[in-house]
Parts: sequence; structure tokens; C-alpha cells
Amino acid sequence: MTIVRLGYVAMSTELKNASPSQTMTFAQFQKINDREAAIRKLERIALSNLHNTLRLLKHSVASEIHFYRLTSRLIPLANHDELEDWNYIKPLKAALREIGDFVTKFKMRVDFHPDHFVLINSAKRHILKNSIRTLKLHYSLLKAMGIDATHRCVMHVGGNYKETELSLERFIENWMVVPSSIQKMIMLENDDTSFTLEDVLYLCEKLEIPLVFDYHHHLAHHQNANWEVCWDRVVQTWRHSPLPIKMHISSPKSDKAFRHHSDYVDCDMFFTFLKEIKGSIPQIDCMIEAKEKDGALFRLMEEIKTRKDVEIVDGSSFYLK
Repeated sequence: MTIVRLGYVAMSTELKNASPSQTMTFAQFQKINDREAAIRKLERIALSNLHNTLRLLKHSVASEIHFYRLTSRLIPLANHDELEDWNYIKPLKAALREIGDFVTKFKMRVDFHPDHFVLINSAKRHILKNSIRTLKLHYSLLKAMGIDATHRCVMHVGGNYKETELSLERFIENWMVVPSSIQKMIMLENDDTSFTLEDVLYLCEKLEIPLVFDYHHHLAHHQNANWEVCWDRVVQTWRHSPLPIKMHISSPKSDKAFRHHSDYVDCDMFFTFLKEIKGSIPQIDCMIEAKEKDGALFRLMEEIKTRKDVEIVDGSSFYLK
């Protein structure tokens, strides 16, 4: 039997006043005349974000949720050009380690999904440089938490620039300048406008990167509607990973706004996918990308509990019969 585990992204609709993404703009930073005082304020915001992250993790464990996506906005202005002298890890080290210890104790799976401006395949060197710098930030956070960074960061291929083949080859070329420690951290995802499942498989197989299959994205943008013919290849991209296969699940907001994520997950749509992969793998971790975050997970589990083709394990996990 295949076990399915559900996770949610960054925020909770159930836990109040627990944002892990509080921020400060550089314009606000500049308005504080004392630079050291401004940096201390940044650190207080970051510590509050880390405190709320730990609250969210505790909420997840209490709700029997084992899979959580950390926000990439934990430390405001961490990569800003005017703050290159700020060693942000040092004052946050204890809080980061506390998160890592909690994750390890309860055997949770956590990862990141950097923002869309991380473009490994960019033709502009400064964009590539900034992308690698952002990825190094994620690596540093995981290292400070004491979490093995292997396959903890999912990202898109980048821009298509109306030249799919050239854009894919540029990714391969630029990949060679990405530090090996960062390479090991990466997973790639098919997207809804630029790179199809087959496109991303080409890169993942060539560079030995795990592929995170996004079912909704595939329905919105594909070469071959029958994704099932590629499933074994997707599975093989994970053969060297210490983690179970991961996928993304979301549902269209409407027929007209098909690419936009709905508040909740369509259970029937989800099981259309699950029925096809049942028995092909021992476990799959499914990250819910829905507007209602953990609320979407709870509602989905309530619907799943009424089905006769599953065996419930706990608050976020079930076997496919």
C-alpha cells in the first residue's frame, strides 16, 4: 500500500497572530537614523518570525501534521546589497537551532520554496549571482537549524524567454557555476506557463535532480496530457534522495482562472491523481498549495475520512487501499 502524507505552506488560518513573514522594507530601515538600532530592529522581527515558526510547528505536531513548508521570508533584508556586513545568523543561532531540534525530535519534513525571482537559467549574470546568493541564504538557515539540506529547496526552472530549448540548455550551463552544496539542496518543479513535465524531466534526468510533480500545473500547461506515461521517470529522479517523493496539489480557482489556486483542494481531483500512482511507491508527501493553508488540509482530511478506498493513519496521513 502507498501511504500519503499531507502538508501545508508557511501560514496557518487556525493559529492566530502567528505570521512567520513579518517584514521591514529598506525604505523603513533607512528612516531609522541609528544604523545599529535599525539592524537590532531587523533582528527582533526575525526572532519574532522564528518564534512564530516554532509555534506553527508545534501546532502541526498537535494536529498530527508531519510536513511543513518554511517561509523564505524569515529574515527581512537578509540579502540586501546595503546590508552585506550584517551577520544575521549569529543573533538568530539559538532560535534556529531550537526549530531544528524540534523538527528532528518529531521527525518532521520541512523545506523551502524560494520566490520566483530565483532564476538559475537567466542570461543576465547579476540575476544568476543574486539567485545563487538567495539559495545560499536558504542553505545557511538549514545548516544553522542542524537540518540536512539535501533536497530541501524546490524551485522552478526559471524564465522561458520564448525559447524553451535554449532556456533549458542555459539552465544546464549555469548549473555548473552553482556550488555543489547548493546543487544537492535543489528540487525542480514543472510550472503552469513555461516548462512542462517533459521539459523539467529532461533537466532532472540529465543533472540528477528530484522532480516535484505539480498536478495542477500539469493540467494547465502540458505537451502530453497523459502524465502517467512519465510517472516512472519521475519516480526514478528520486532514487538517490534520502526523502520520500514529493508532489504539489492544488485546485483551479475557476474554469476562467484555471491557473490560480483555489481556497481548498478538490478531493475528487486529488484522487484522480492518487488512483494512478497507487502501489507504484511506498510513500508520497503532498504539499497543499491552497489559500486556506492548514484549513484546506483539515477540510480535505474530513472529506477523505468518508471514503472507502483509504485507511486513515492520523490527522494528515492515510493509506491508499
